[in-house]
Amino acid sequence: MGKYFFCFFVLSCFRVSVSAQESTGSFSEAMKLEMCAKVKEAAQHAWKGYKNYAWGSDDLRPLTKTSRNWYKHSLLMTPVDAFDTFIMLGLKDEAREVKELILSRLDFNIDDEVQVFEITIRQLGGLITAYELDGDKKFLSLATDLANRLMPAFKTATGMPYRFVHLQTGRLRDSINNPAEIGTLMMEFGKLSKLTGNKVYYETAKKAIMQVYARRSGIGLVGEQVDVTNGKWVSTQSHISGYIDSYYEYLYKSWILFGDKDFADAFDVHNKAIKKYLVDKTNKGWFMRHVDMNSGKETATLYGALDAFYAGLCAYAGDIPAAKNIQDANYYMWTNFNMEPEEFNYKTDSVTSAYYILRPENLESCFYLYRYSHKTDYLWMAKRMVDDILAHCKTEAGFASIKNIRTYEQANSMESFFFGETLKYAYLVFAAPSSVDLNRIVFTTEAHPFKIETTLP
Repeated sequence: MGKYFFCFFVLSCFRVSVSAQESTGSFSEAMKLEMCAKVKEAAQHAWKGYKNYAWGSDDLRPLTKTSRNWYKHSLLMTPVDAFDTFIMLGLKDEAREVKELILSRLDFNIDDEVQVFEITIRQLGGLITAYELDGDKKFLSLATDLANRLMPAFKTATGMPYRFVHLQTGRLRDSINNPAEIGTLMMEFGKLSKLTGNKVYYETAKKAIMQVYARRSGIGLVGEQVDVTNGKWVSTQSHISGYIDSYYEYLYKSWILFGDKDFADAFDVHNKAIKKYLVDKTNKGWFMRHVDMNSGKETATLYGALDAFYAGLCAYAGDIPAAKNIQDANYYMWTNFNMEPEEFNYKTDSVTSAYYILRPENLESCFYLYRYSHKTDYLWMAKRMVDDILAHCKTEAGFASIKNIRTYEQANSMESFFFGETLKYAYLVFAAPSSVDLNRIVFTTEAHPFKIETTLP
């Protein structure tokens, strides 16, 4: 696919990194099967906790054994995110339970304001994949109803959406949006057009993402925040972290999913600028700096858990050398501080945000790098990460985020993406290649697999 070049438990005394012997040694089929079994067991344990203490709610609070909803009404975040993971892991009983819950309780006709981006990647994406994997048209009906309720968000002078929309009234809030939340709608809305034959979803989402591209700077970068009512940048900070990250991801993946060359052309322009202005080559690996979008001048040397996706995207787009160097940095980030921090300053080696909320991006990059390089280094890296999660995040009821990676103090949170992404990539990196064909599917940013059909809607 790479025509377009882009880019548990271990003793504490061995926590610095994967040993030289491990990183180049064999990783047997028996070891892969053992890791897959551990991940499946973890998924079952987490789901049991959700069933016992949070049934019908959005998320489980694993320390207090209570539930949490994002809004006034539950939108079944965890079940919708988990369904295709259970199918891919072969957990048939769990998948059946999820389907019954979704189809009996999920309703979007509620008096709630929702965040367009989060609801799109978790709910709309999850329902679309559920339909493609299961075939029950009720999933597609739910997806279409949700998309129609989100559509008013795009009614702006620029075509870029507001961040929040009310599901019943269409009332809008927060015109200061960002490239990630604007652009990371393309795969889900575009795929819905493919499935329903209604072009409006594709055309609306494409206009939004291309409006971001149209506002790139003279050196090919985008900023951090933009006012969707007038198209003016509110923040000119540029990087690949939160607020921007999955905008770049969706340009490349939308090209693969839909075959629309406009996405490939936009991706190429940004890719050149990213390699020129953001890459910082160090002896610990290649990190990504923060710069001003107009001048390319460095503004910060912060890097974190969200940035780790970039190595996987590079591998997916065919740039294995860059992916390897970036993953070296990602793995350093994980091992140097006991576990991966949310953010640190790679120049001063100081943690700026010490929490780990069960994020998947580092494992995701291991998955893509192993699939495309076939080097066992990435199996060993993934094993270290999975072992750490199982050792330090497991609770009696599920898995908890880490409040401080220095001390392993736990936090009372287990977000739905732990099911949708983290467990999925943790399993697939060790699973047989036949478990998922990357020539036939594209994973969304929430790791929901969409079937590739390059005939435009």
